[in-house]
Amino acid sequence: MFDLSIGKLLILAVLALVIFGPNELPKMAAQAGKALRDLRNIAEGAKNDLREGLGPEFENFEIEDLNPKRFIAKHLFDDVNGDSAMAAAQPPRQAHANGSSLAPGERPPFDVDAT
Repeated sequence: MFDLSIGKLLILAVLALVIFGPNELPKMAAQAGKALRDLRNIAEGAKNDLREGLGPEFENFEIEDLNPKRFIAKHLFDDVNGDSAMAAAQPPRQAHANGSSLAPGERPPFDVDAT
């Protein structure tokens, strides 16, 4: 989202040290940590209120299901990961002329006599 690399984070840390000074920087970091903790608690409380308000019909409802990609995957495939549905949707493996099965992505050998 913000695409912050290690170099950019170091530049921000140096700027913060220059702007706020070494005495104020620990206090600012503690305030930022407390604010982040409070924000997480508020978000968790809102999720719990939403689950309670929806009632028992939606006891398996997850907020992450509102993501369109996850919603589609969940409703198109029975399994959220799609493992069992994807395995069932794959075409059956073809076999070599000698009866051994082909590996995924392997092509059958070209048979000159078959043409």
